[in-house]
Amino acid sequence: MLQATNICVNYGHTNIINGLDFTARAGELTAIVGPNGSGKTTLLRALTAETPFDGTIHLNGLDIAQTPAWVLASQRAVLSQATTLSFPFQAIEVVRLGLQTGSETANHLAQTALHRVGLAGYEDRFYQELSGGEQQRVQLARVLCQVWHPVQDGTPRWLLLDEPVSSLDIGHQLMVMQIAHAFAQAGGGVIAVMHDLNLSAMFAQTIVLMSEGGIVAQGSPDDVLSDDNISQAYKCSVRTCTQPPAKGWYLLPQAAAHGF
Repeated sequence: MLQATNICVNYGHTNIINGLDFTARAGELTAIVGPNGSGKTTLLRALTAETPFDGTIHLNGLDIAQTPAWVLASQRAVLSQATTLSFPFQAIEVVRLGLQTGSETANHLAQTALHRVGLAGYEDRFYQELSGGEQQRVQLARVLCQVWHPVQDGTPRWLLLDEPVSSLDIGHQLMVMQIAHAFAQAGGGVIAVMHDLNLSAMFAQTIVLMSEGGIVAQGSPDDVLSDDNISQAYKCSVRTCTQPPAKGWYLLPQAAAHGF
């Protein structure tokens, strides 16, 4: 379990998160959703100890504020929104950064990870020459290598993903979400900051809906993604829909601009 209690984050004199409680469980994909500026990425950075915070955060029972970075790195891997490299690394070299050893077995694992994210044959391509979506998938392969086994010695491991599908087309969005879902199904934990509510509803067991540095609702997609909750968080009138059981066309009316 990853459990955060009474989390507060300030940037200068600006309060970003104030007194937030958060829980994510191994074996589940937890999606953090909400409008721009709601504190989603700030929360994730607190959960990974990348930004100073007040409160307590425990990962598998370890207080992350008191745990060495190398211990945390063995239990969780973090995918940022974007990563810039200043040197001309090849794709396989970037992926190998997630490994703890340079053995032949590890090199094979890096190639397997690239294949899993749809980049077989890209090993020798320079990272800077790849598209934004391809770079994002190279970074995903890197974090997968870091925690390749979702459970190790009986302890769940974690993927913490910040907008993992932001630069991807529909097919690759589904592929990445399926990888994350499979990791959770195998006993690991996944926390993903998401903007796409539809993908979140499809793949997440738990959704945390944030607004203005706090949590509006958290629970199952059915419980969280209600008209009232989404309208409150995004400050616009929204109507949620479910797919009808009968086969045939299903059109989503663009009603937001015209009222209901």
